[in-house]
Amino acid sequence: MVETSTPHVAKPGAEDEARINIVGLTKRYLTPKGEVFTAIRDVTLTVEPGQFCAIVGPTGCGKSTTLAQVSGLEQPSSGSVSVGNQIVDGITRGVSYMFQADALFPWKSVLGNVMIGPLLLGTPKAEATGLAKDWLRRVGLAGFEDRFPHQLSGGMRKRVAMAAALINNPRILLMDEPFGALDVQTKAIMQTELLQLWEELRPSVLFITHDLDEAVALSDRVVIMTSSPGSVKDIFDIDLPRPRGDVQHIRHEQRFLELQGQIWESLKDEVTRAYERSAAVAA
Repeated sequence: MVETSTPHVAKPGAEDEARINIVGLTKRYLTPKGEVFTAIRDVTLTVEPGQFCAIVGPTGCGKSTTLAQVSGLEQPSSGSVSVGNQIVDGITRGVSYMFQADALFPWKSVLGNVMIGPLLLGTPKAEATGLAKDWLRRVGLAGFEDRFPHQLSGGMRKRVAMAAALINNPRILLMDEPFGALDVQTKAIMQTELLQLWEELRPSVLFITHDLDEAVALSDRVVIMTSSPGSVKDIFDIDLPRPRGDVQHIRHEQRFLELQGQIWESLKDEVTRAYERSAAVAA
């Protein structure tokens, strides 16, 4: 396991309220047959204020389950999650969640979708409209305010979702494979845009991905989870300098290739184990 004592933290003035502390987190479910299924077991992890942390692991290892506990959408079977020294017991305030699916309201315009967050927080409509227009400009969608989600490309819908996630200046940003369905070129553009916006706001980020290159290019820290039931196997600090710029260029750097190789050595055993288990069940 590769760790350092000085993880990347937010710029001066950041408060401890953006720290995520996961201790001994376990989540069990009942299957339709009434059997107990353990999705994650004894997960322990700290994300420092302003840190970008990626979680990588084989399919079904409990990555999304972990995010659900941090957000408060689900409650743990045992262990705890705290955000800013407050135990999560219900929906966590100051948290934005960007899902793999767009999660946009199809009957609302682009502007209407981005305005939802400020309006729910009590922002006057005129002010919320101005904020939403500014964020649409920042994600390259000025002029598309009156369009509806079905009228946009996949990459444009992701831009809308990203604006909606960031408009309230969240202290915590949870991202569950947000770019997984995009083509390679669009994905690279979105990754670079995310880095630029994150540099401005510096929320603490938990980012789930199956793409190891994506994890290394974006993150300060990469967490490897074991095959089901998921637990933390290794944590790797990513010492690539910031700001990082274009992710396509980062992927050709020697240090990137070294880190990617080290992390793959840890990850491949878990991926192989999960594949063999699935094959055995299918047989």
